[in-house]
Amino acid sequence: MAQERTQTAQSGPAGDGRGAASHPLPDAETCRELLETMALIRRFEEEAGRQYQQAKAGGFLHLGIGEEATIVGTASVMHPEDYLIGTYRTHGHAIARGTDPRNVMAELFGREDGCSRGRGGSMHIFDRDRRFMGGYGIVGGNLPIAAGLALASDYEGSDSVTVCMFGDGASNTGNFGETMNLAALWKLPLVFLVENNLYGMGTAIERHSAVTDLSRKAEGLGVPGVRVDGMDVLAVRDTVAEHIRMARSERQPTLVEAFTYRYRGHSAADPEVYRTKEEVEEWRKKDPVKVFRDRLLAEEVISEEYLTELRERLERQVMDAVEFGDNSPEPPLESLYDHIYVVGDQVPGWYAVDERTPEPHRGEEEREVGATGEARKLAEAGAAYAGQGSPRPRRRTADPAREDDDDHARDREAYEAVEEDDAD
Repeated sequence: MAQERTQTAQSGPAGDGRGAASHPLPDAETCRELLETMALIRRFEEEAGRQYQQAKAGGFLHLGIGEEATIVGTASVMHPEDYLIGTYRTHGHAIARGTDPRNVMAELFGREDGCSRGRGGSMHIFDRDRRFMGGYGIVGGNLPIAAGLALASDYEGSDSVTVCMFGDGASNTGNFGETMNLAALWKLPLVFLVENNLYGMGTAIERHSAVTDLSRKAEGLGVPGVRVDGMDVLAVRDTVAEHIRMARSERQPTLVEAFTYRYRGHSAADPEVYRTKEEVEEWRKKDPVKVFRDRLLAEEVISEEYLTELRERLERQVMDAVEFGDNSPEPPLESLYDHIYVVGDQVPGWYAVDERTPEPHRGEEEREVGATGEARKLAEAGAAYAGQGSPRPRRRTADPAREDDDDHARDREAYEAVEEDDAD
């Protein structure tokens, strides 16, 4: 396991996972699309981290910097009718499926134009139109939902396949074994993809899993597996394409273990005391965006002029997303209980209870009570007492010293994937 700290797996046949040669390049247009999507996700994530440090995004923030090849390689071979479901590190997954980065950024900011109407935040990105069925904050919580999606496809007689992506830590949950068993028993059109970045939060894989070859962890339950180099977008693309084919045509659920690495902490609040700087730097040499960029340059698929134009274009796109998020309205206070339940007459009773006032009221009546009633008066009185002009005050920005540190980090890391290396 010591070697696996700095070595990725080699792609190969299912059940083996070792020793394949370098994957040939697809056509030039596909190569550019893969690079551009990975670079867009990288730049988006860097800016999301910066905006989070300025207190413009609430809750937790989990960045996928370093895992772009696994994300893009997978999404690039899915059909529009296929389902993708992830965990809580899924900004890039939504973008790879075609969600507008502006709507993703607005969601991070908790705004109405966010892809979950500002109700989900970073951990609950969702886009029904593109069949990205969301991020989930519960570790392993998406696994049985993926089985449900695949079962629905069977009921409907559809050819759609569900791809379920989750982290190495989720392979230890009860949901993992239960879902694998049902998927194999019912022959569901499912591809399970574990994004093995070697740590479950801050716990190394050999300390949290008795079986460290996760590709074999579901074999006893009828789900065969394979390992793939998750830092190689073409390796992921070819491997996942074959496993999607097996799910679609043979109704054979399989497990793909993608060896990858996150260059940032588990979340924005992670001090990263569980791994060494030397380990991180060694993995930076395998940067999936830079490695793919260099290969395209070497084989003359792209030019330095193209990279300059790409860098400027994506910079504008990401900063436009920030501006869009800033200008998007915040959800009105009276919408607090919207979209929680499908309220109907089948089951009488209160679907939600608001107890902010001396006289509690039904949550589904919040638009009426919250707009003009006692709850609104109390919110306005509280805001006035605090010296705020609105019952929904904006959070304080970070202190200048912290912003300076963040700007330095941004200058050092942001967009390094499509710039010429300083060391060259």
